[in-house]
Amino acid sequence: GKQKKARKYAVMKRMISLRDQRINEKERAKTAVKKKEDPSAIKEREVPQHPSCLFFQYNTQLGPPYHILVDTNFINFSIKAKLDLVQSMMDCLYAKCIPCITDCVMGEIEKLGQKYRVALRIAKDPRFERLSCMHKGTYADDCLVQRVTQHKCYIVATVDKELKRRIRKIPGVPIMYISRHRYNIERMPDDYGAPRF
Repeated sequence: GKQKKARKYAVMKRMISLRDQRINEKERAKTAVKKKEDPSAIKEREVPQHPSCLFFQYNTQLGPPYHILVDTNFINFSIKAKLDLVQSMMDCLYAKCIPCITDCVMGEIEKLGQKYRVALRIAKDPRFERLSCMHKGTYADDCLVQRVTQHKCYIVATVDKELKRRIRKIPGVPIMYISRHRYNIERMPDDYGAPRF
């Protein structure tokens, strides 16, 4: 009978090398000539500059009135937990809070459609401060991360685990989240009067 052949998995197609003699002279890849490094030359390297507002774990730009960047899911979960956004923020931080909403987050809420019209009505509240976006794309998470990396004067309000993980890597940016039907704050310095639970 026929002999069974074992199938080979993940077999790569053999490709001809660009330096092969069978390829035309013009299309053939030239061998790169290595330049010797000059030991006396000054080496340049890019070092990210640390913001001047950070003093150890304290962010000196944070202070009342607090500007809080609100995420889409934070508004939706607040409605679910029957929490008034501005009032609950003030109860959490014991100070005046200005919720800020970016164009990307606003666009995200508008895309959710008729089911989330209450969230849209809350987002259009005159107490909310609208921040216009200048970047490409409309992905709200990237927008918020980019904004807090540039300006460390915001607190980020989100329930999204992935976004929280990304923001925890940025020093001096506190995170507001919902737990036990109230707002809590994470990584807020003791001096600013935020309650510890």
